[in-house]
Amino acid sequence: MRTGLDAAIVAALAAALLQLSASPATAEKADKAKPTQLEANRMSADDARRISIFEGNVVLSKGTITVRAERIVVRIDADGFQHVSATGSPVRFRQKGDARRDAEGVWTEAEALRVEMDGRNDRIELFERARVMRDQDEVRGEYIFLDQRSEFFSVSTAKGASAASAEGRVRAVIQPKAPPAGGSAPSAASPGPAPAAPEAAKPPAR
Repeated sequence: MRTGLDAAIVAALAAALLQLSASPATAEKADKAKPTQLEANRMSADDARRISIFEGNVVLSKGTITVRAERIVVRIDADGFQHVSATGSPVRFRQKGDARRDAEGVWTEAEALRVEMDGRNDRIELFERARVMRDQDEVRGEYIFLDQRSEFFSVSTAKGASAASAEGRVRAVIQPKAPPAGGSAPSAASPGPAPAAPEAAKPPAR
């Protein structure tokens, strides 16, 4: 009698309990096609509801994505998309973004007490003591929303709360960036053209 998800999903999860993949993908778009692998101290599954629960030092990997938590619940919807709910003190998330032009992809690291990952819509929500770090920039708040398709994200003191009613503050640290290639910042040694000399004063008309 099966006690896990459908046969293909159970096979992937069972293999993951033994060993994580040693060759992750190198870009965010490639992550979507990679299998989800998990390690945990304990696992239980409800085949009828298509839910698996992993507890105790849980590690989830999917391409470049890594999630570390105390408890992860994986639900498969009717169309086969995965929905992941992770809790911990805190949950830690890491993923490498796509390379752009000649620049290598940037790593995004995040943490919160609860993380919800929506595989259907490629969205991530972080709840309570949330923090996201990317390319040395950092934002903090009680709720952070990440849309991986559009690379849009928003930060607030609580989900659905207005600035006037929520407690606490959103905080951000944005590091200075180097000027683009081919450009240069103004230099003290090259102050630019000198201002034009003023015209000589004309004698008053008689």
